[in-house]
Amino acid sequence: MRKSLAQSLALALAATSALTAAPAMAQSRTLTISWWGFNGEKLEAIVLAPFREMCDCELVFETGNNADRLNKLQIRGGTGVDVAYFSDSFSQTGIELGLFQPVDRSKIPNIEGIYELAQAPQGEFGPAYTIGRVGIVYDAEQVDPPITSWNDLWREDLASSLSLPGITTTAGPMVVLKAGEHAGVDAYADADGAFAAVTELQPNVVKNYNTGSEMINLFSTGEVKAAIAQDFTLGQIQAAVPSVVWADLEEGSIATLNTVNIPTGAAEVDLAHEFINFILSPEIQQTLAEEGVDAPVHTAVELTPEQAALWTYGADVIAGLQRIDYTAMNAAKGGWVDRWNEIFGM
Repeated sequence: MRKSLAQSLALALAATSALTAAPAMAQSRTLTISWWGFNGEKLEAIVLAPFREMCDCELVFETGNNADRLNKLQIRGGTGVDVAYFSDSFSQTGIELGLFQPVDRSKIPNIEGIYELAQAPQGEFGPAYTIGRVGIVYDAEQVDPPITSWNDLWREDLASSLSLPGITTTAGPMVVLKAGEHAGVDAYADADGAFAAVTELQPNVVKNYNTGSEMINLFSTGEVKAAIAQDFTLGQIQAAVPSVVWADLEEGSIATLNTVNIPTGAAEVDLAHEFINFILSPEIQQTLAEEGVDAPVHTAVELTPEQAALWTYGADVIAGLQRIDYTAMNAAKGGWVDRWNEIFGM
């Protein structure tokens, strides 16, 4: 039976309270969190308020997009923040820059209950607290036959019908990888071959988008009938165009992980571990998923089919995801930007 929000939060608080320091020792502590700031009211109710009660500490925030926050952290040499939320491509950059410290998994016992993919996605550094995917969405009333492969993006019937993510977005460089696969080459080893396939795709592209809202608007105005997208946009697209569906791709969608790390200069390392453990608890994960905030990574979370439809959820779905080598991608991405812009006239 579905627990109420209050019941879930009470269970989470009880389950993790034994791991905290005594209140008398914690009263002067302040945990600084770097994150996007989305879903503020829900996160306050589900995560922040109960954690404050548990730790008897103050929480302060640094908000903004991935690039801006990572740049600030780099300028400060890894100081000023205790917990840092980043998508996996940016957290990999932070790791390469020496901005994050390994986490002590003995202080995060809830890691043992999350999907293996999320436990150590970047080695000894922080876990993923949610899993998403990049794939193809299309208007089933306008696209026939259905899209079932990444190679279908090059179909002639999709001429002037497609929107691609901009090359500097999370999903943009993945287009180059898929173009390489379409051409039968490794995009890292043969960028010429990959970009030849991008050029072949260009007649199908109406516009590159840089935000989810741009892409949703292209569907709602009828300018496009297919797009490469992240799954968190699906519900909003369907609210505008109910006939849009997520493509069941034979090669699988691409995994995107949002990670949580502890910077090298964190002032409250123990409290940071407590916070990470807290957000990975099955009760908090359950409630975040039910309330439409994040896809769950804890294997104990159980969702109804209606709830699950919003998320990358379930062992079978997660097992079918493709992974990206972000070390290789980050190294190649700078050179790809100029070539992309030449094709699309950016």
